[in-house]
Amino acid sequence: MRKFTLSIACLLCVFVFTAQAQNDWMKTDRDEAAKKLKKRDDKDTIPKLWFKGMNINVNINQGSLSNWAAGGDNFSFSLGSTIFAWANYKNGRREWSNVADLAYGYINTTSLGSRKSDDRIDLTSKYGYDIGRNWFVSGLVNLRTQFTDGYLYPSDTTPQFNSTFFSPAYVLVSPGFDYKPNKDFSLFLSPITARFVVVMDQYLSRMGAFGVDSGKHMKYEMGAYLSANYIKTFAKNMTYKGRLDLFSDYRHNPQNVDMFLTNALELKVNKWISALLTLDMIYDDDTKIKDSKTGVEGARLQIKQVIGIGFTAKF
Repeated sequence: MRKFTLSIACLLCVFVFTAQAQNDWMKTDRDEAAKKLKKRDDKDTIPKLWFKGMNINVNINQGSLSNWAAGGDNFSFSLGSTIFAWANYKNGRREWSNVADLAYGYINTTSLGSRKSDDRIDLTSKYGYDIGRNWFVSGLVNLRTQFTDGYLYPSDTTPQFNSTFFSPAYVLVSPGFDYKPNKDFSLFLSPITARFVVVMDQYLSRMGAFGVDSGKHMKYEMGAYLSANYIKTFAKNMTYKGRLDLFSDYRHNPQNVDMFLTNALELKVNKWISALLTLDMIYDDDTKIKDSKTGVEGARLQIKQVIGIGFTAKF
């Protein structure tokens, strides 16, 4: 009986030892399998197709004077804001980029009153198919207009209404070729581009503003189009963004090329504070502007320059 009991005890020990060893072995196998599965899943993860982001800059300045011997406005307030947002899609050889470039500025002083200092809506959508050697067959649609009413401020007369939302609006529909040697630069070329100049306001339409025939709301143009875009971060705290658009109307003075040039340099102070310098130039052969000295109307180079320091946010 004692031998039988001893044998049973030995068998139980062997069974427990075997079961424990098997359990440890199975646990090790499960851990290794989990690691392999996790590693495999990382490789099999669906690649990211959309790349989205947004930069916001808001600059606010306020000043006041009281009994100030050097002179100046008793009160001044200015607000400048810009939004640059993008949503880009890439899947194999197909690319689709969408950009919104918005700006609005406002200023109020004792001597000048209230007026806007900046106003821009610029929306671009471009789809392309990679054909090799950094070239894409592409199609582009662009819209440029403004948010609110605009006025001219002659020194000897009351303010003159001269623009508003969709008066004017410039709409481009352009098939062409896009050259992208790197992620910072792109050059879009189109030999055949349709451009529509829209003036929806009745008063401006009757005046024949922006080259639209008197009483009409739209002018159609056909010509060649070029758009060069460059975005470069030179350092962690310095980013430049530039764009040059050129358009030549085949049907009317093709030698007088319309130009739209915008430059922006952002200098970051820290995560939330930055300085923004912008310089825009526009030449449109159909936009007639009076000379402030002679009063003669004609196409002239439009220049806008803004410097501001304020709040910035990036998403």
